[in-house]
Amino acid sequence: MVNNKEGLYSWHLSLRVDRPVEGCTLRPHAYMYGKKLDDRDADKPLPPHSKKCRGPPPNHEFSYRWFRGPPVEPCAYEGCPRRTSFSPHDWSKHALGGSGCSLQCVSTQSSLYKCTFCNSKCFVQGWKTQYTVPREGRSGTVTPIHRRSGSFDDDNRSIASAGSFGLPMTSPPNGGRTRNPYNDDSSVYSAQSNNVPSTPRAYSGQYSDGGERYAGDDEWVEISRDQIYVPTSEDVGHKFKVEAAAYSSETGELQMLRVVKTDLVLSRAPDPHKRNLVTAKTSSASGGARFRIATYNVLAEIYATQQQYPYCDFWALSWDYRFQNILREVLDVSPDIVCLQEVQADHYENHLYAAMSENGYEGVYKQKTRQSMGIAGKVDGCALFWRRNKFVLIESYSIEFNELAQRQATQVL
Repeated sequence: MVNNKEGLYSWHLSLRVDRPVEGCTLRPHAYMYGKKLDDRDADKPLPPHSKKCRGPPPNHEFSYRWFRGPPVEPCAYEGCPRRTSFSPHDWSKHALGGSGCSLQCVSTQSSLYKCTFCNSKCFVQGWKTQYTVPREGRSGTVTPIHRRSGSFDDDNRSIASAGSFGLPMTSPPNGGRTRNPYNDDSSVYSAQSNNVPSTPRAYSGQYSDGGERYAGDDEWVEISRDQIYVPTSEDVGHKFKVEAAAYSSETGELQMLRVVKTDLVLSRAPDPHKRNLVTAKTSSASGGARFRIATYNVLAEIYATQQQYPYCDFWALSWDYRFQNILREVLDVSPDIVCLQEVQADHYENHLYAAMSENGYEGVYKQKTRQSMGIAGKVDGCALFWRRNKFVLIESYSIEFNELAQRQATQVL
């Protein structure tokens, strides 16, 4: 218990990873934040992946590690198409009429004990083939805990917050190593430099969760330490474990650590059917230069939510998946001028401009004049691109419709 309640904060580490699909970039959604505690909350227990500290969280950076697990049998029902196919179309939660929640048989007297089914329909079909196993036929069995699968619920044994209960971890003197207080073995964290603050690339010991190893942990292989990861064909049918460690930007001290497990990696989705565009036949008496204009609403990620589109699987709403399809469709039209709406500011800077520039386009961007949705760059706007070999930008003006309307209304009044 922390005796000094003055300036007491609760620190929280949130980590989420979208459904992995072959060829689609995975970007962990990780952030650490703090809440100031009053006297009433100071002694209350905290939720998982939280701790109490004196003062708010410092400026921090994240370090990541990616692990690939062993192959997983997705469904015990032999007639299920998901046993042999990892196509996103077959794995859509609507494809088999399922809820997206896997089920496991927990009856120790059933021949299907511990068998997992991808949805309720497969469980019903599989149950027709089960038979009763004599009680003496099973010894030392333990009824497994029923859990939903997915990156949100599978990390209840993930690595806890690093550091003591009330204070962040202190920097080891003379460039020493910082021990993980939640590991009982000799695993240690990466060494720090003597004077120059740095962000270590996670700890150097074996992979573990909260000091206890998963059964079959030896089959989990570290595959990357980059912030992002692009699943390959080798990853299809496996699960990932993603470790996010928050380090102080100033001192390099480890602040918090968390691990989540993803769903199964799906194979590359088939390309969408190419649209049959209709060309309007017009006559031009002037015989002047002709050029093609394309316009496209790309649906900003901040609006592509499951609440807004409940009929669409989450992986299909992912920006990294949709971006490749949008780019391919826009370029297939071979436009000279491209007008895009609902372009998120950070997507224009990090993805769209570079991709269009590689294909011979130059562009400008104007975001909406309102505050971002919680994080910088989370606001949409309009982007305009043109072919460099046909057009040159001479002047650019931004029109604020709200400002223009208010000005007109003031003149009328």
